[in-house]
Amino acid sequence: MTMRPSSFIPFKQSTTTQKPAKGAAEFLRSHDKLAALLPAVARMASLQNDCAAALPAMFAHCAVLQFEANQLVLSTPNAALAARLKQQLPKLQDELQQRGWQVNAIRLKVQVAKTLIKSTASKQLVLPKQALSAFAELGEALEDSPRNKALKAALGTMMQRHRSAK
Repeated sequence: MTMRPSSFIPFKQSTTTQKPAKGAAEFLRSHDKLAALLPAVARMASLQNDCAAALPAMFAHCAVLQFEANQLVLSTPNAALAARLKQQLPKLQDELQQRGWQVNAIRLKVQVAKTLIKSTASKQLVLPKQALSAFAELGEALEDSPRNKALKAALGTMMQRHRSAK
């Protein structure tokens, strides 16, 4: 017989109503070390939005990587976009300074993302009857609300697909 660690808690289905899920920002605020990151995250998101507003067509695939000591570092997905963006850097810098950002220099970093090639032959998984009945119960147990609408639709689609596959 194997011994389980004392921290093991077996799954127990709750009959009481559960608390609503917390938002990401609320979760971050509730942890001391993570809460310290929120101002920096908000600042970077604001800078990203201002850059996108200044150059909407070009900035769709770019991202703010860093902004320290008045130096802005942007990522681009390829060298061609970096070359085109480099021509627009004076305009971007002026626009950001008008919006209150103290940007003295802008650097570009090409960060090529790996493209995932989806395999043409996808493996169809077969769910056991117990799993299908659990998903069916979940779909029925969820209340009809706008918040749950997409989840209920996804569960229904999944159930139909697995029933028709048999």
